[in-house]
Amino acid sequence: MPAPAGAVGDGLRIASAPAALLLVEAEHGSNGAEHALQRSEARLQAAVELVGLSPYGWDPATGALEWDARLKAMWGLPADAHVDQAVWLSAIHPEDRPRVEAAVTRCCDPAGDGVYKIDYRVIGIEDGVERWVSTHGRTQFENGRPIRFVGVALDITERKRDEAVSRARAERFRQFAEHSANVLWLANLKSRRLTYLSPAVRHVWGVPPERLTSIEDWLDTIHPDDRDSVERAVERVGSGDVVVLEYRILRPSDGIVRRIRDTFFPIRGEEGGIRHVGGIAADVTGRTGTRIYVVDRDAESRQKLLALLHPAGYEVQLFESPAALAEVAESLQPGCVILDLEAAEPDGLTVARALKVGRLALPVLVVGRSHGDVGFGVRAMKAGAVDYLEKPWQPSALLTAVSAALAELRTDNERSQARDDAKQRIGALSAREREVLEGLLAGGTNKSIGRALGLSPRTVEIHRAHVMETLGVRTLPEAVLMAAKAGVQPTDAL
Repeated sequence: MPAPAGAVGDGLRIASAPAALLLVEAEHGSNGAEHALQRSEARLQAAVELVGLSPYGWDPATGALEWDARLKAMWGLPADAHVDQAVWLSAIHPEDRPRVEAAVTRCCDPAGDGVYKIDYRVIGIEDGVERWVSTHGRTQFENGRPIRFVGVALDITERKRDEAVSRARAERFRQFAEHSANVLWLANLKSRRLTYLSPAVRHVWGVPPERLTSIEDWLDTIHPDDRDSVERAVERVGSGDVVVLEYRILRPSDGIVRRIRDTFFPIRGEEGGIRHVGGIAADVTGRTGTRIYVVDRDAESRQKLLALLHPAGYEVQLFESPAALAEVAESLQPGCVILDLEAAEPDGLTVARALKVGRLALPVLVVGRSHGDVGFGVRAMKAGAVDYLEKPWQPSALLTAVSAALAELRTDNERSQARDDAKQRIGALSAREREVLEGLLAGGTNKSIGRALGLSPRTVEIHRAHVMETLGVRTLPEAVLMAAKAGVQPTDAL
């Protein structure tokens, strides 16, 4: 039986509707009552046909089943096929049969409510097709014994397939999100809640996903100078736009500035309205290979540099004065600044000093004419320039100087990222594991560290293994290097 499926007694009429199974029991007392009952059954039968339900019955005493043609088709049988309990059980998927039999036992227990409600799979007896069946019914009892059962069944194969596809998509998304270096996020515009943050936020933002629960929490991490533009981007997405925006964050964990390129996009509901927004946030802090900022008051000279740098594969942004660059320097991506100056230009090296003091990832290459002032190049280097070229410069020399400046910038960024990663991993250690690490840095053994901390050598060994695993290293020298990057000092207790 699809749920227990069985016979209908003489005094019983059944009818089913989408919301529930209706059981009507009437005494055959008058023609009027019988006629009203027939009209009621006709209306309910129309509802059954509309939804695709199959009423059925089962006699618990004899095991007799009463199925319609549609229910037999779910079992892969023709309309005139004989059905009994053995036939019903034979088609139930082997993995689901224990659940079904347990549900039948429960619904026949007088101590229970007699309700039978279950979804399970059927393998067609003659066609071999796997189908999903949903069934709901109730047992009637008399003197503590089950005497009849009526129920309805529905083929839900298509719905289950859709659910399986949705689960597969969700699983693929989960795997992608968990392994992506980018931060994937979703937010509800009405509640202002962040409904999803991928695990990468722990590395990029330096905090666990549960630390950022609302749009306001997220906005608080954004550099104050960039916050307005991000808020406007969210508003635009709420109106249906897709926005790509670069902004800076101040990591809550350590205050380190990271540059983010975020793609904001609207998520429309079935009704077409936009209630949610999503984003893909990439950390672009270390992408320093192609950006050049040319600062030159002479338009012809700017175009000459542009004609040289563009074919070499660089992205070039032009500025007419050092002041114009200084005004937006904090919002620029890392790259090399080519600063064209004359020795006699007042305060010409001010911008180079400012970039050095601000520790911005913008190394300055100064090009200019010294007009016989042999100390001009020296002053440029002292002001923070990484190199100086006398005009007229040779194209090959300028390209070499630019390449060297960017290579050094990449190296600095890699060191910075390694230091940030080391700090993050060290920060994940427990207080006791940190003490063990400090003991190892001091050259301690399991025994000496255990004596200093009041632990057994075996306990120290366990902590040591956890330290190595958390740091992602295999050898003690690797752990020492990582601790040095993070600024961890050896203990003085040994």
